[in-house]
Amino acid sequence: MTVHVDRRLRRALEGIEQPAILLSRDYRILDANDAYREHYGKVPRFGEDHCFSISHGYDSPCDRNGEACPLAKSLKTGEAARVFHVHAHPEGPEHVDVELRPINDEDGELLAFVEVIAPFEQASARALGTFVGRSAPFTEMLELLNRGAPSEVPILLLGESGTGKELAARAVHEASERRGGPFVPVECTGLSEHLFESELFGHARGAFTGAHERKSGLVDACRGGTLFLDEIGDVPLSQQVKLLRLLESGTYRPVGDAQEREADFRLVCATHRDLEGMVDVGEFRRDLYYRISAFPIPMPPLRERASDIPLLAEALLRGIGKKLAPEALAALQAYSFPGNIRELRNFLDRAVLLTDGQTIGVEQLPPKLRGASAPAPRGPWPWGDAILPVDEVERRYLQWASAAHGGDRRELADELGLSERTLYRRLRAHRDDPAD
Repeated sequence: MTVHVDRRLRRALEGIEQPAILLSRDYRILDANDAYREHYGKVPRFGEDHCFSISHGYDSPCDRNGEACPLAKSLKTGEAARVFHVHAHPEGPEHVDVELRPINDEDGELLAFVEVIAPFEQASARALGTFVGRSAPFTEMLELLNRGAPSEVPILLLGESGTGKELAARAVHEASERRGGPFVPVECTGLSEHLFESELFGHARGAFTGAHERKSGLVDACRGGTLFLDEIGDVPLSQQVKLLRLLESGTYRPVGDAQEREADFRLVCATHRDLEGMVDVGEFRRDLYYRISAFPIPMPPLRERASDIPLLAEALLRGIGKKLAPEALAALQAYSFPGNIRELRNFLDRAVLLTDGQTIGVEQLPPKLRGASAPAPRGPWPWGDAILPVDEVERRYLQWASAAHGGDRRELADELGLSERTLYRRLRAHRDDPAD
């Protein structure tokens, strides 16, 4: 179906502040707004280039490459669709929130789609910053952060120690409407009953022995921003009722003060503990649990995102002038990391001190890693021990590699040891259903 890009469609596109493109129902890019041109620095061949080729380097739609496709979903439902993807950018892959909206004429016939692409700048799909990754578990977690951030609904981050819960909480804050306000983290572990209440709500002068001056609490300090209660499962049971009252009434009273005050913050909590189990045995208030767990987000442990280890290691070593030898990287990827990213950072800090040259070898890693061997690959071999034709193995492997890589085709070709033209030719030869 050929769609004429009339003024009405162009106006709908240019009214969008974020990067946006106009798509036909057969995935062709028909137009792009100024924000798209500025962000990506190039203009697709309108009417020729497909969205899946420009954004992913695929030769077929996303849903045929192991990813959700908003256009296919919208065609099926007739409604808007939204997904979270890793898209190609001239400077490298980036996390983006993609929202697709159908445009119909006066008779309800589908004319085209507007695809709005919102980069998620609080995390990196490259070795930049500290909140880094592009594996499927990491991307799924980011999608939940991105969904929950704009609201005022309390978020509960669930995960083992060292999985980056504070980084995730900061990402929520920076992606929210409260990003102009303060982000105030509170480490609940180790706070006694008296100290917890005083730290959170503040105290009046003379409220207790040693309270020589009035002190503002952290609730007051985070006014207009985000309060992050880390390890909320460690809040003393006697103080949980006061925290519940703060959340339900939006008011609090400093210790020793008769005056009630209004609170103004967005709540994010985190824990490595089983709060539901604690509720069952009476160690955590059920009403408080329901109040803080409206939007739970699991944080994946590092052992479930081993494909991110090369990216994380590169980010942690950036600026130090060191790199990992292949056998050292293989040893790291074979390790289970009970301490997660914090343990990975410790290993690399130690290795840097023990490395005289530029390359960190396996001998600079802790002894328990030196005998590690990479586990048997499972990702591209879902058929188990079955013997398959070589062409079929190549087809399945290239499909898996394209979906797992998340970058552009040139980067993937380099990693596979192929030219970009050879990779394109092989992908095209294995394509089941040409989009042309």
